[in-house]
Amino acid sequence: MAKRNPEPKPAGAHEGSTSSPPLSLSLEDNVKVIRSRLGNSPDLIIREYETTDNANQMAAAYISGIIDKERVEEFITHAFSFGILSEKTSDEQTILDLFAYVQEKALTIGKEKLIKDLNSLLEALMSGDTVLLFHGLKDAISLSTSGGESRAVTEAATQVAIRGSKESFTESLGTNIALVRRRIKSPDLWIETMTLGAVTKTDVTMMYIHGLAPEETLQEFRKKLQAIHVDSILESGYIEQMIEENRFSPFPTMYNTERPDSVAGNLLEGRIALFVDGTPFVLIAPTTFLMFFHTVEDYYQRYDISTLIRLLRLLCLVISLFGPAVFVAALNFHQEMIPTPLLINLASQREGVPFPTFVEALMMEVTFEIIREAGIRMPSPIGQTVSIIGGLVLGQAAVQAGIVSPAMVIVVSLTGISSFATPSFNMALSIRVLRFVIMFIAAFIGLYGIAIISLMLVAHMCSLRSLGVPYLSPIAPFAPGDQKDVILRTPLHFMKTRKRLINRSSTESGQTGQNRQGNNNEN
Repeated sequence: MAKRNPEPKPAGAHEGSTSSPPLSLSLEDNVKVIRSRLGNSPDLIIREYETTDNANQMAAAYISGIIDKERVEEFITHAFSFGILSEKTSDEQTILDLFAYVQEKALTIGKEKLIKDLNSLLEALMSGDTVLLFHGLKDAISLSTSGGESRAVTEAATQVAIRGSKESFTESLGTNIALVRRRIKSPDLWIETMTLGAVTKTDVTMMYIHGLAPEETLQEFRKKLQAIHVDSILESGYIEQMIEENRFSPFPTMYNTERPDSVAGNLLEGRIALFVDGTPFVLIAPTTFLMFFHTVEDYYQRYDISTLIRLLRLLCLVISLFGPAVFVAALNFHQEMIPTPLLINLASQREGVPFPTFVEALMMEVTFEIIREAGIRMPSPIGQTVSIIGGLVLGQAAVQAGIVSPAMVIVVSLTGISSFATPSFNMALSIRVLRFVIMFIAAFIGLYGIAIISLMLVAHMCSLRSLGVPYLSPIAPFAPGDQKDVILRTPLHFMKTRKRLINRSSTESGQTGQNRQGNNNEN
């Protein structure tokens, strides 16, 4: 859980040398302090070296498990054991000469940094660096050797690829950045890194294409990140919740994905990607509502096929949001809207049902959600079996017992299946919550209540902003030039300009360009 700091500090800041004790001249004292601060942890490895004349002692300290062992052995331990320190030093050579030689010539590993205080040394160790200590000097050298075991690049689990790349992000920040750089080979692909979390000190990287992402959007994003003051950032969801503008909105205002091609496409539209070390889900901002119903496969297929699939997804959105509510409202208040033969059939089915229509729908919806949640939390083969068999058995048993009507089972099943057509999981969760709210209102007011809550939802979405971009853009406010890739998807050679509201700086300067493979879509 994220805990508030009693005295917040700027995001990414760490204790400086003014509040941290300096290193000692004695190598032995420094080693003792390091071991003491880390509680004599068994994964702390400290190897001491000395020259053949027992002068100019040195030590290499690192944490096993989070370092690249091969790099450490090849470039540091091997060099010290058989290279520099095996040679006898002359009388004129001092520890400063050895320090300069090590820093400038001997260490080919790169990314070395000078350390002058204990806190910086401990932070480097916890980040997977190897720290070199010298007897007689208060300075140390930190070498970038982070690595260790990590999950290999595999196929995305939550965003299944029908056509296109099968790669997905991993928990390694460096691997995730490399997956995007392989797709966008441009020097304008810039990244900014900061550290969040006073205890976890999680590395967070903001990626954007210089010249496409508006500067005012970047400044606002930086400001929101710098305002985060917590002890821990364990997943990108922590940041998503802390920087959202309306915390009481049921709609997500940031998009998350585990597919590198999706991130690359959004970067080419002028959006910003946020990578968090330790999680395979990357945040995308600014976000619009219809972006959650687009997929990268929409641009790998013909425009007519993609348009039909998009319309199907929007139809599933309407069914999953209003299906049970309309059914309950029609049976309770608006029987005249139902054809007479169908009404008689429904009435005959409900003849032995002891519960009102709303209670019947509520029971079935809650049961369906329980089965779905149980199927997700159980192992994949067992979970799928439990979901299918549980739904069939419970539905059939409930109808035979006279608890629910067959028509209600059909409505709830169709609603549940339609919710799976939403590509974004967090948007699907929001729709599931709103479905219960709308169904509750429909049970007491009918279709009038559905119309009122629908207008309230639309008005609420019109008020939402994602880093200054209207949530319903480019529909509200309406942008005629941006309608080529909203609900319908026109052929790629018709989409040569980027979104006006997202790429404000490019639009004002008159710059245009093709997006993705020549398109300018949402996702």
